[in-house]
Amino acid sequence: MGTRMNITGRFGSAAASLLVATAGLTLAARQRALEAERLRIRRLELEETASRRRALAHQQRMHWELLSRAIDDPSLASVIDTYAPDIPAEKRRQYFYANAWYVNLYHLYRAGLVDQEELHGHARELFQNPVMREYWEASRAQRATLKQSSDEARIGRLVDGLIGDLDEADTEEWWVVGTPPSP
Repeated sequence: MGTRMNITGRFGSAAASLLVATAGLTLAARQRALEAERLRIRRLELEETASRRRALAHQQRMHWELLSRAIDDPSLASVIDTYAPDIPAEKRRQYFYANAWYVNLYHLYRAGLVDQEELHGHARELFQNPVMREYWEASRAQRATLKQSSDEARIGRLVDGLIGDLDEADTEEWWVVGTPPSP
């Protein structure tokens, strides 16, 4: 009987060791699989970000191409002209060009190439120009149609505030006017 217990004990011990080793391998395999899945998800996220940036860049090129045609050909400009009818053709062309500059800045922000603080600094410089200010005022109705929670509406409000700060500033040092948004 003593021999039977000893053999059973040895087999039981070997089985337990095998079970522990298998469980350890299974746990390690699960951890590797989980890490591989995390990496796959991260790679997909990065691919999506890159795809979005390519789409934004394409959109910006298309915007510029369409706007360039409107600037060069008044008959095409009438298609997108939403400004007051008494604005002279030359001023409309300037507004289209001002829009191209603003949209370029907006797309730099959307693409993540500048942050909100940098956007504020560039806008502060851009809106020193009186034609840019006129364009901004003339396009107020267009901005009013934006969904208020959108990035574009939020950036529009940032520019509105900045222009207000510039108008109220009692300094010629425009580059220090306004409080940049916190990151």
